[in-house]
Amino acid sequence: YSSAVQKFSQTLQSFQFDFIGDTLTDDEINIAESFKEFAELLQEVELERSMMVQNASDLLIKPLENFRKEQIGFTKERKKKFEKDGEKFYSMLDRHLHLSSKKKESQLQEADLQVDKERHNFFESSLEYVYQIQEVQESKKFSIVEPVLAFLHSLFTYNNLTVELTQDFLPYKQQLQLSLQNTRNHFSSTREELEDLKKRMKEAPLTCKLPGQPTIEGYLYTQEKWALGISWVKYYCQYEKEAKTLRMTPMDQKPGAKQGTLDLTLKSCVRRKTDSIDKRFCFDIETNERSGTITLQALSEANRRLWMEAMDGKEPIYHSPITKQEEMELNEVGFKFVRKCINAVETKGIGTEGLYRTVGSNVQVQRLLNAFFDPKCPGDVDLQSGDWDIKTITSSLKFYLRNLSEPVMTYKLHKELVLAAKSENLDYRLGAIHALVYKLPDKNREMLELLIQHLVNICEHSRENLMSPSNMGVIFGPTLMRAQEDTVAAMMNIKFQNIVVEILIEHFGKIYSGPPEDTTAPPVPPPRVAARRHKPITISKRPLRERPVFFGASVEESGGQSGCALMHNLPLAPPVSFNAFPGAMEVGKLVARLQDGGAKPAGKAANGVVTSPVLRTSTLQARRPAPRPGIYGKEGECDGVPKPRSHGDKPVITRPPVRPPDPPCRTPVPLKLDQRPDLIAGTAEEMPSSV
Repeated sequence: YSSAVQKFSQTLQSFQFDFIGDTLTDDEINIAESFKEFAELLQEVELERSMMVQNASDLLIKPLENFRKEQIGFTKERKKKFEKDGEKFYSMLDRHLHLSSKKKESQLQEADLQVDKERHNFFESSLEYVYQIQEVQESKKFSIVEPVLAFLHSLFTYNNLTVELTQDFLPYKQQLQLSLQNTRNHFSSTREELEDLKKRMKEAPLTCKLPGQPTIEGYLYTQEKWALGISWVKYYCQYEKEAKTLRMTPMDQKPGAKQGTLDLTLKSCVRRKTDSIDKRFCFDIETNERSGTITLQALSEANRRLWMEAMDGKEPIYHSPITKQEEMELNEVGFKFVRKCINAVETKGIGTEGLYRTVGSNVQVQRLLNAFFDPKCPGDVDLQSGDWDIKTITSSLKFYLRNLSEPVMTYKLHKELVLAAKSENLDYRLGAIHALVYKLPDKNREMLELLIQHLVNICEHSRENLMSPSNMGVIFGPTLMRAQEDTVAAMMNIKFQNIVVEILIEHFGKIYSGPPEDTTAPPVPPPRVAARRHKPITISKRPLRERPVFFGASVEESGGQSGCALMHNLPLAPPVSFNAFPGAMEVGKLVARLQDGGAKPAGKAANGVVTSPVLRTSTLQARRPAPRPGIYGKEGECDGVPKPRSHGDKPVITRPPVRPPDPPCRTPVPLKLDQRPDLIAGTAEEMPSSV
């Protein structure tokens, strides 16, 4: 198992993530480094495990083997000597008793001397054997228990270190969960935009916008009026939006015709009513070079929409009030609509779970928008009534903001805002976005302040609605910011749009307290020489712990100290927490749980590292009662460890008090771990003396 874990750790260490795009968010950096953190953690656990196995050999097996060889083996030798001397003595004694009394006196005296000598040897061997048995039986009480006790201490120390790693891992796990949830949210929003872009690209013709080329180009048919009637001529047209120039190259050149390429400057573009002409997909343009209107025919309805969008075309009839060009701007009616929506949400739905994330019915949204933007009585809708639920109001507000002709944070500043969010320097991020906010037009900045203040109020109720600044950034990033050109590269920057909105929410007080001293954005910082200021979250680079003295050393190598003496030299283990890991949860619930922990969650730089509050955990030490005088009776003694004596003091031998006789028919019961006096309720005076 340990070998498999180490191989798995090596695999994690060598694994490399691939990312698309030129810049990673702080959450993506945390995810990219996570496998290396996991590998370091697994290696540390396996190192502790191997040391625990080594301690099993050094602290338990070797001392017991030495005791068996030195003490029990020596006792067996004494037993053999005792049996040999005993056999010799008794055999000689038998021969001596069979001697005849008629032998000479000198022979009898010599035999008596030999018997006495053998008796002395036998007596000495028996004493040594009995003494050795007594020594083995007495030393067994501590020589065998001490190694087991030391090994148990080693085992529990390993378990304690594992629990400490768990405590270190828990805040890292929670922070990484936040990064994973944020990245998942960015992925979901980006995927929706990419699917929408893919759908539009499938529906649009191939003659569409090309990077580095005119805004749009392709085939158009032009209505030509002649004396004998009307004809339609095919042109290859190229339109440059910035200069408003339209180049038309005729494709049906007739023999002898002198007609060449036309360069026109566009004045206006209007869609042609279907009932006003017998051709489909037509629109009219006016130019400076020609008087009157020029009627053009596109290849399809989708192609006409592209040409009209590029030429800022207008609709002749507006069936839906929300699609009117003048009402797609930030005008008084739009401000009134936004304020009414915000007031309704904060009055009756600010605690709704999933606020702004849950989508309302499209039918109800269109009904609300048509009623509010009705030209006859604009704004005459009571959103506080029961006719409109919270989902309809929030979806209508998002629809209005996303369908503005220009996003609230403008096309002009879009690129600068995204570049600011991509910066690794957190101070630069905040400073640049602060400065860019005050470059917005006045009405845009007013609308942005109104919306961000609303989002701040929602996030203050995140424990009820589970909407954190990161969640609101995912929802309102594509709503308040939008690239002018729809490309895959622009879609990949949506996560940085989300970060911009997240920064605006988290630093609302500072940003809207006033413009910065210099309204121009600070210069882009030079390439970093020092370490990254916003370091990724880490667990493997924490300070090393002090290791116990006995690790890796046997009892003999410890200077002759006993196992108990070794354990007295060990540092006291820190409190051990047995809190279980929380299950995976959404980022909103995780933030709410952190806030319930009693400590206020620390501020987090946008899309950066959340510094989790210190977790309040129950510990073993908190459950231990204070030492009692009846158990630790001497001053200067604590937790059962005697106060060390000075060099000149003599040890004081304290005899236990005379134990009263046991009650009849009752045998003494050994004290068990679960019957310790310090765990029994009541005071020492209330305990029976037999305990």
